[in-house]
Amino acid sequence: QLQASGGGLVQAGGSLRLSCAASGRTGSMGWFRQAPGKEREFVATVSRSGGSTLYADSVKGRFTISRDNAKNTVYLQMNSLKPEDTAVYYCAAATYSGTFYYSVNYDYWGQGTLVTVSS
Repeated sequence: QLQASGGGLVQAGGSLRLSCAASGRTGSMGWFRQAPGKEREFVATVSRSGGSTLYADSVKGRFTISRDNAKNTVYLQMNSLKPEDTAVYYCAAATYSGTFYYSVNYDYWGQGTLVTVSS
């Protein structure tokens, strides 16, 4: 079970940090997002060790994914937010570790948290 939190309303250029707590040990964890009228898209992923990360080009240099295995929690630090970052953000967990870009690699999904960036 995954529980995401941290979404909200922020002005363009601002920052937010999303958190996602898992109920147990997981492999890789990732974040996806879905904007109104669009398909869900990959945002970032981190391996179980935290040593490998992968980002979508649209967020590279602005977002940072990290994890705390002692807390079974993954974070997404979002800086320099843009209106086009507005979406429902979903966390996901895989059974195994790797840098997984595709949603099919993830076995568990959180409920989503809404991020709204105003211009």
